[in-house]
Amino acid sequence: MKSFLKRVSDVLKLPLLSFLLAFILTSVLIAFSDAKVLKNIGSPGKFLSSAASTVGSAFLALFQGSIFDINLARGHNFFQGFYPLSETLVTATPLILTGLSVALAFKSGLFNIGAQGQFIFGAIGASYVGFHFHLPAVVHVIAALVVGVILAAFWGGLVGLLKAKTGAHEVIVTIMLNYVAGYFILWILKTKTFLRPHRLDPIAPEVGVNARLPLIAGANQRLHAGIFIALAAAVLVWWLLSKSTLGFKFRAVGANSAAAKTAGISVPFVMTTTMLICGGLSGLGGAVHVLGSEHALNTDIAGSFGFDAITVALLGRAQPFGTVLAAILFGALRTGGRTMQSNTGTPLDIVLVTQALIVLFIAAPNFVRFVFRLKNIKSGAALTSKGWNG
Repeated sequence: MKSFLKRVSDVLKLPLLSFLLAFILTSVLIAFSDAKVLKNIGSPGKFLSSAASTVGSAFLALFQGSIFDINLARGHNFFQGFYPLSETLVTATPLILTGLSVALAFKSGLFNIGAQGQFIFGAIGASYVGFHFHLPAVVHVIAALVVGVILAAFWGGLVGLLKAKTGAHEVIVTIMLNYVAGYFILWILKTKTFLRPHRLDPIAPEVGVNARLPLIAGANQRLHAGIFIALAAAVLVWWLLSKSTLGFKFRAVGANSAAAKTAGISVPFVMTTTMLICGGLSGLGGAVHVLGSEHALNTDIAGSFGFDAITVALLGRAQPFGTVLAAILFGALRTGGRTMQSNTGTPLDIVLVTQALIVLFIAAPNFVRFVFRLKNIKSGAALTSKGWNG
């Protein structure tokens, strides 16, 4: 038991210290970006006290905007205070699915930069089924999700097929297909099929009530059943990679494609299948986003979920459950950052800097060891030119 706890401690120590280092630097940025703090720079005592007050207020607002707000609990009831946490989970849900998409590709030695485009196609498919058809409640939700996954899987599988048959680099292809998907949704929302009646701005009709994912925390909160779908997807990806023959082939090709080919594994099949599944995961994220919280397709439906997924997968070390935790962290930073900006005037860009610093330190474990004078601490998986190993 002690050896197990030591292994867990070794694996978690570096990420936790990376978070700590990132938040320390963020604190410095918050302090030096505040005009009131800078006015006291000539007096060390006043400067430090005002800096501590400013940083404390900013992080308190971040917590209140992402986890628990005591003001809401006082005004209504205790559980209402967790409304910010529900918003964090709403934001994290599509991030989990797109992050899993990128992480799975990493495990197979591929770089899925196309989660954004795949997310868009998943949203398009789910939206069309959601507003065009009238089906029983459960059937309607399942049909919308399935169509979204199929469209996005095709979009992702196309990348794998091109990689396998022509050697086209998946990074270049996925980046270009992101542009195609972005302009495609601009066009499709101007067509009679998708444009909402009597509207000139590009927005589709709302999906039917039967096609919406059920709310799980009451009518006053947006938290929906999509979080369970995302967590189930994480479990399935873990099982696929750890317990299945297909997952073993994915990991073998990711570790050494030449050796895998010599062992009789079809590398083209693995590449195509991996990108097919990755596309489906991102598309499921888009479908859940439309059916769970947005309810209507628009040109900004994908936001930056597909691009943030890359950061989430990196932070999660390309591990399914690590990706889940990273997505929740980023969801908390995104939702809490808005409250921090409105309550304290701290620029929202500070949150983006924090995210970047966390990933930077996670990707540079030797630097973290140097700062904290650590020795013989395992760094976990590492990102190489052939994907993630470890």
